[in-house]
Amino acid sequence: MRFLDRLQPLALLVLRVTLGVIMIAHGKQKVFGGMERHVQSVIHLGLPGWMAYLSAGAEFFGGILVLVGLITRLASLAVCINMCVAIAGVHWKNGLVGNGGYQFPLALAAIAFALIFYGAGPISLDSIVWGRRRSRAKA
Repeated sequence: MRFLDRLQPLALLVLRVTLGVIMIAHGKQKVFGGMERHVQSVIHLGLPGWMAYLSAGAEFFGGILVLVGLITRLASLAVCINMCVAIAGVHWKNGLVGNGGYQFPLALAAIAFALIFYGAGPISLDSIVWGRRRSRAKA
């Protein structure tokens, strides 16, 4: 099964691309035209309205960072927190499955959680930027 071990960088790339594309799509709706509605939704949850901007930023810009693999652990942390707040504030009351259930945000939070601990992998900008710096430091 050593063959599968060699494919782990590809698995991290698939996780990043999946999470990044989904988060960008959801964040884009808020950042480009839906921010007023999102602010009202956040206020309705009992949170300050300014947190809607953090949420939309975590989704859209965090999604971009995860997609390209740049500061992936931090961006994934922002996405994970955002999804946990969405589960607790919006989806929990609807149960795990069904209309408005929390299965989808839970899956996204789980992917983000894994990326926090595993990082972006070698097929990423993190690897290019930080990998070269480490190589120079060793020399």
